[in-house]
Amino acid sequence: MRPQDPPQGGPAAGLPALETLKQRACESVELNAARLGALSRDIWSRPELAYQEHQAHDAMTRFFSSGELPGAAWAVQPRYKLGTAFRAEWGTAAPQGPGPAPRPLRLAFLCEYDALPGIGHACGHNLIAEVGAAAALGLKAALESLPQPAPVAVQVTVLGTPAEEQGGGKIDLINAGAFDGLDVVFMAHPSQENAAYLPDVAEHDVTVKYYGKASHAAAYPWEGVNALDAAVLAYNNLSVLRQQMKPTWRVHGVIKNGGVKPNIIPSYTELEFYLRAPSMKDLSVLTEKVENCFKSAALATGCKVEIKGGENDYYNVLPNKSLQKVYKENGKKLGIEFISEDSILNALSGSTDFGNVTFVVPGLHPYFYIGSDALNHTEQYTEAAGSQNAQFYALRTAKALAMTALDVIFKPSLLEEVREDFRQVKLKEDGQINPVEPNKESGIGIGTCASH
Repeated sequence: MRPQDPPQGGPAAGLPALETLKQRACESVELNAARLGALSRDIWSRPELAYQEHQAHDAMTRFFSSGELPGAAWAVQPRYKLGTAFRAEWGTAAPQGPGPAPRPLRLAFLCEYDALPGIGHACGHNLIAEVGAAAALGLKAALESLPQPAPVAVQVTVLGTPAEEQGGGKIDLINAGAFDGLDVVFMAHPSQENAAYLPDVAEHDVTVKYYGKASHAAAYPWEGVNALDAAVLAYNNLSVLRQQMKPTWRVHGVIKNGGVKPNIIPSYTELEFYLRAPSMKDLSVLTEKVENCFKSAALATGCKVEIKGGENDYYNVLPNKSLQKVYKENGKKLGIEFISEDSILNALSGSTDFGNVTFVVPGLHPYFYIGSDALNHTEQYTEAAGSQNAQFYALRTAKALAMTALDVIFKPSLLEEVREDFRQVKLKEDGQINPVEPNKESGIGIGTCASH
């Protein structure tokens, strides 16, 4: 089914009111398809790295400030709490009634737009920005078509969240209060398949520096303290550790500085590693084991070692089964074919700062096929993310997100289920339902792109 096609069943007088609203949301996405595609292409054609997405930020804020968009204007805040973040908001009026109006239901769509060094938008963040914008426009149009106010006031927010690939812009925004008061957040990420959820894992960056003593490598090497030996030994220590690592743990890194010249005992070396595990508890255990590998290499070689973790650790993405179920139902109406539950359980995944968001507010983070079998973080995926072919899949995903948001608004029982799922999964993650076994270490959250 092409993006211009209506959800299966089509508009008809007998359709329930909610289905009619969903149809209106889909029509709005199509109405804005050309300008959405132009926005995506603009971001794709001028890739920018983390915290430097000035052109993308300006393109997004111009888009939401444009008088050409249908309906009422958005309230746009450029450079919102970060130099390349933004916030755009629109809301409905509260229904008339006695007493003070209840607080509005606050739904947010997140937009990423940072690129990768050397290969541009090889993770398709231009499409993430487009999908977030499109879903917000669709939801807004549906609500504006109501002949009378919705049963609850609704505030639709679009958050531009920079620096997912490096640094964790969403974590900065969480700390700055940008997510305070939000009820549900939505974002979709390009991939090789369609999935309502994939188990993105927790991640911790670490930089290790060894300090030795330079000396002539031929004349009097005994006077030196070899920092390269420490780096190599640390690397080998980690290789030995892999036999005792759980199958779901990952440790990968590089030696960034290995010395200057062969005839000088290296006095300084530097390594950078990423550590990943399915949960923050596992990540805490893995981190301690890895740091012991670094420290023992320093002890064995006589070097001093400096171990520094990244400023922002990325948490694992918490599932919300109620949101996932409704998203799949809406997606199937649009012709989306989802991978099986077994495939999800066995899927290889990366890390994303959206995980941190799911620890403070219920969230939905589906993945979507873009018409290419290329893998993320490759030149081939960069090409696919900028292709016209990807537009069909991106807009279809935006429709499914908008339709799911409408379900949250008009099905109070669903909102309660979403909140209860959030509460339960947080309890489980914190170890209050399935506590860590006695004598096992437990840790606090220690974290990059969904395929970083």
